[in-house]
Amino acid sequence: MTKERIGFIGVGLMGHGMAKNLVEKGWPVTVLGHRNRTPVEDLKSRGAAEATSPKDLASHCDVVVLCVTGSLQVEAVINGPDGLASAGSKLLVIDCSTSEPASTMRLATELTAKGITLIDAPLSRTPADAQAGTLDVMVGGAPEAVARARPILEAFAGRIIETGPTGTGHTMKLLNNFISLGYAALYSEALALGAKAGLTVKVFDSVLRGGRMDCGFYQTFFKYVVEGDRNAHKFTLNNALKDTTYLAAFANALGLANPMGAAVRNSFALAVGAGRGEDYVPMLSDVVAELNGIRVR
Repeated sequence: MTKERIGFIGVGLMGHGMAKNLVEKGWPVTVLGHRNRTPVEDLKSRGAAEATSPKDLASHCDVVVLCVTGSLQVEAVINGPDGLASAGSKLLVIDCSTSEPASTMRLATELTAKGITLIDAPLSRTPADAQAGTLDVMVGGAPEAVARARPILEAFAGRIIETGPTGTGHTMKLLNNFISLGYAALYSEALALGAKAGLTVKVFDSVLRGGRMDCGFYQTFFKYVVEGDRNAHKFTLNNALKDTTYLAAFANALGLANPMGAAVRNSFALAVGAGRGEDYVPMLSDVVAELNGIRVR
C-alpha cells in the first residue's frame, strides 16, 4: 500500500521523536522548521524534506501532523499568513497538540467548508516514549478520518484510544493532565511537609514506591526528586500552567465549579510567577520547598 505524504509541524521535545519514527518507518515526511534547527537537521539527515511555510508544506503533503504548544499556535499555523487553510487542497490535519476543545471544534467546522478535515489526537507519556514510538494517543474525529489517521498514529504510538467526535480527544487530554498535574502539586506539598517534619526523600519514596500510590507518573517525577535526573520528565511548568488554564476555561464554559482545578493551577502559577516557567514539572517540588524556606533534596 502506498503511504500518504506526511507534513509535520512542531518537531520539538515530543514532535522530533514522532517525526523520526514516521521517517524511519517509511513515510515520506516534510517538516516545517522553527527556531531550534537541531531536530530539523537531524530529520533531514534521515531523509525528511523541509518546507518554507505551512502552505508550502501542505502543497507537498496529504496529511499534516501538528505538535505545537497549544491553541494559539494551532490557529496561527492554520489561519495565519500562508497557513494550512490557504492551501486549497483536501488535507487531513491531525492536531497532536494540547489544545482547547472549543477552539478545536470551531476550527474543524471552518476547515470542513474548505475541504480540509481536522481531527484531534493529543498525546500522553514522555519525549522518551515519543522516541521509542510508545506514546498513548487519544483521538477524536469521524470514524473514516480516524481510520485514515490510524496507520500514521501507529508509527509513534503504543496505544490509540478513540474518544468520540472531534474535540473529545482534547477534552480527555485536559482531564488526563488535570489528574497528572494534580499529583505533581500533591507530591510537591507532601514532600515539603515531610522535609519540614524531618522525613527524608528516601523514606518518602520507600513508602510510596511499589505501593498502591505508585504509577508511571510517580516514577518519572521521583526520578528527579530521588536521583536528580533533570531530564526524567521533560514537560515545562509553563506548559503545565497553560494546560491547567485551559481546564479552568473549559470548566467555566460548562458552568462547572472546579475548586481542585483552581488549587492545582495556582501551584503552577506561583512557580511560573517565581521565574521558573522553563523548569520541568518535577522541579515544582523545589519551588514549593523554597517558598517555605526549606530544601527537599
